[in-house]
Amino acid sequence: MSRIGKLPVTIPEKVTVEVADSVVRVKGPKGELEQRVLPVVEVKVEGGSVIVERNGETKPHRAAHGLTRTLVANMVEGVSKGFRKSLEIQGVGYRAAKAGNNLNLTLGYSHPVSYVAPDGIAFALEGTTKIHVEGIDKQRVGQVAAEIRDLRPPEPYKGKGIRYEGEIVRKKLGKAGKAGKK
Repeated sequence: MSRIGKLPVTIPEKVTVEVADSVVRVKGPKGELEQRVLPVVEVKVEGGSVIVERNGETKPHRAAHGLTRTLVANMVEGVSKGFRKSLEIQGVGYRAAKAGNNLNLTLGYSHPVSYVAPDGIAFALEGTTKIHVEGIDKQRVGQVAAEIRDLRPPEPYKGKGIRYEGEIVRKKLGKAGKAGKK
């Protein structure tokens, strides 16, 4: 039995879960999410929880069991609490500003970089060097945060660039110079 898949997902107040034609719909105070589940698993709503059961014991059945349970749990958490990823900008002159729902970034290029917020994603700025990506879909929040980080990933010599909050960048030594040459 899958250790993750066998755990029931508790449904908080103000959240409703519906299952119809292998599609799970979750509605809550922050929004609504929908996910198609694989035919090798069965999702049931019993009492105040969601239970995921698999139809067989093959490897794809076992893999889909834990995955489906985690996807449903993330949907329930997303519509009730939401998800947030934080990014830090480091470097002289590197900064971020909000323009409506979009993000304008100055990252040391010869031009400013503009990032358009996709549907369901909101940006919050803390000063000019901290960006918070917020939304109800965990996968989309992580994807947007990764795309913003890829605009200027941290470089290994000075550490300048965009990094996740708490990310540790291992720095390399620069040139050794002429020490030891005769």
